[in-house]
Amino acid sequence: LLQGRLRCLLALLLWLHGAGSFYVPGVAPINFHWNDPVEIKAVKLTSSRTQLPYEYYSLPFCQPTKITYKAENLGEVLRGDRIVNTPFQVFMNVERKCEVLCNSPNKPVTLTVEQSKLIAERIREDYYVHLIADNLPVATRLEFYSSREEEEKKKEKDVQFEHGYRLGFMDGNKFYLHNHLSFILYYHREDVEENQEPTYRVVRFEVIPQSIKLEDLKADEKGMCTLPEATGSAPQEIDPSKENQLLFTYSVHWEESDIKWASRWDTYLTMSDVQIHWFSIINSVVVVFFLSGILSMIIIRTLRKDIANYNKEDDIEDTMEESGWKLVHGDVFRPPQYPMILSSLLGSGIQLFCMILIVIFVAMLGMLSPSSRGALMTTACFLFMFMGVFGGFFAGRLYRTLKGHRWKKGAFCTATLYPGVVFGICFVLNCFIWGKHSSGAVPFPTMVALLCMWFGISLPLVYLGYYFGFRKQPYDNPVRTNQIPRQIPEQRWYMNKFVGILMAGILPFGAMFIELFFIFSAIWENQFYYLFGFLFLVFIILVVSCSQISIVMVYFQLCAEDYRWWWRTFLVSGGSAFYVLIYAIFYFVNKLDIVEFIPSLLYFGYTALMVLSFWLLTGTIGFYAAYMFVRKIYAAVKID
Repeated sequence: LLQGRLRCLLALLLWLHGAGSFYVPGVAPINFHWNDPVEIKAVKLTSSRTQLPYEYYSLPFCQPTKITYKAENLGEVLRGDRIVNTPFQVFMNVERKCEVLCNSPNKPVTLTVEQSKLIAERIREDYYVHLIADNLPVATRLEFYSSREEEEKKKEKDVQFEHGYRLGFMDGNKFYLHNHLSFILYYHREDVEENQEPTYRVVRFEVIPQSIKLEDLKADEKGMCTLPEATGSAPQEIDPSKENQLLFTYSVHWEESDIKWASRWDTYLTMSDVQIHWFSIINSVVVVFFLSGILSMIIIRTLRKDIANYNKEDDIEDTMEESGWKLVHGDVFRPPQYPMILSSLLGSGIQLFCMILIVIFVAMLGMLSPSSRGALMTTACFLFMFMGVFGGFFAGRLYRTLKGHRWKKGAFCTATLYPGVVFGICFVLNCFIWGKHSSGAVPFPTMVALLCMWFGISLPLVYLGYYFGFRKQPYDNPVRTNQIPRQIPEQRWYMNKFVGILMAGILPFGAMFIELFFIFSAIWENQFYYLFGFLFLVFIILVVSCSQISIVMVYFQLCAEDYRWWWRTFLVSGGSAFYVLIYAIFYFVNKLDIVEFIPSLLYFGYTALMVLSFWLLTGTIGFYAAYMFVRKIYAAVKID
């Protein structure tokens, strides 16, 4: 049986791995003929040290005669992308040796002291420039010698790609700007009829940035230039204390490639090691299934024994003293304090659960690939709005079960409590980003549009769901609640809430710990995240482990004759969020090179939002699992 299960698991993993690399293009391929213009656009400047993106022309780069910005979707705006045209002249399969981008050799670009200071600061902050050609992001090739045998070392180099190119570099206390870009574009020749003109598709976009001093760039009147020998040239220094003169130049080289258009993103996506991923996923799957199997067996066997004993006792005589969870049958369904807030939080949790499940599933099928920029974020925003119906329905039904009467107030609370906190934190952070003039700041019209979506789509849908949920028959509890609440005996130290949170969080966090590292790298270090097949599996494991831990915790609590389980289950099931917070602090200290106040504030502000959302999600999963469990066990015993 175990072998069969492992086989099924392996087959599922292989299918999911396939789903991870499956590619449904976000855009139709563009065919180019010889000498067709290939437009190069700029996206933004980013740095993992400051976490503040800037738009391309925030620095004094060469500008085209007319600057036009691309119309962007919601996700792109929220990410800080500002896609704009550049003056680079690139034509399909036409080589360019070295050309001056703007101004003439006699009149080089003069940077003022202010501009020089700004460029030097951006170089110090380790900024990268991101360009795109035919929707493909530019990458810098990094070659490593792998630690193999000496003979192989000479032959084989490990190639990795870095997103974008570095703005410049520092040597001691001096700043050097990359003012010459060597573009290397790869094309794939498409099959055409014999007498037709051949068509090409762009399949890779690389750049080699260089820093070349103005005096070493020999340029003529036509704007052509010759690059100096690699050994004898000096780099272009930017002195922040005075005006600097330089030329921006570029060259274009085309190469034919076997890569098909459909798999042109593979080089960008296989940057991190997939082996680690496989190993970690299989490891966590095995551990979680093993632990959950043991837990299920223990709980089921203990419960069977309990139920058999309780039912047998009733048959013989009632002289035996009752003990354990049957004792609290008259209080276990007593409504908790603040039922409106509890049902509102659970409603938001359901909303998040539906949104995350659909987003991961759709992304796993390859429909939200990185090539359609911002699609993931846009989809998530809209789905959260539309899932308000489900959130409202579940919240309304639970509120009715907990003997609540003010359904309109409850619906308003569900629609505004969690989104209000998210909006509040984002608004405060946005004010700081605005102060820094970063493109990561959400523009005012977008903010108004989001508010309109919240009050125009989400709020009415939550009300609609709440109305139907509140009108529906409440959940039927199998036992009656006594008039007078029972005395709760003094609890042992390990039944403390905080100890419960620490104990309950370990298993779910352990299951998704490695995936968290990849997600953090994608968010904070400008990597692409695309392993949604893995993520879907991890999400399933998370749901299973949260449910089981929650059932075990509520069982122990009821055995200790403590019937106040409503809030406690919700808090304890979200225990893994506490570990996520600790991991985020560890990641900040060890992996990121953030030193300034505003980037740190952004990091911890967004981390707080992630932790809050994760707590709502896991708390909701655990709560519903525990509620179903409690109703099941009390329905199974005979109670007079």
